[in-house]
Amino acid sequence: MDKALSEFETFLASWVADPNGAKQTLQHYRELLTQDGVHFSFKSRPGISYSLRATHVKQTTRELFVLLDVVDDEPENRWLSVCFYWDMVQDPQELGDFVPKGLMGEDAVCFNIESDDPEQQAYVAQRLQEALANAAK
Repeated sequence: MDKALSEFETFLASWVADPNGAKQTLQHYRELLTQDGVHFSFKSRPGISYSLRATHVKQTTRELFVLLDVVDDEPENRWLSVCFYWDMVQDPQELGDFVPKGLMGEDAVCFNIESDDPEQQAYVAQRLQEALANAAK
């Protein structure tokens, strides 16, 4: 296991209170992204966020294709913000928030997962697969 995933696993092991089911959703998303050519980095900012970032070896101009952010402003009530570059995914149901220059200085669409909603989680999982396919081109 590389250093980033080891740090990520240490963070997950320390995460106890999870009333929103965010931990399980994050683990599921990470599993979806664990494929050949995908590399992870992890940035820990306690009290702010814990960020798992995925990039694909075929990407040459961007340092990631998705940012999985665990928002830590209330550690007992964490939630997820999953952000993509605006041009890497579709949002046919318009469930995401447009964030001008919100991802590495580029326009983004972010999906806030604040409850254990299987339909929303599946919708974001589809966006993950779409972003991965676009990054692998």
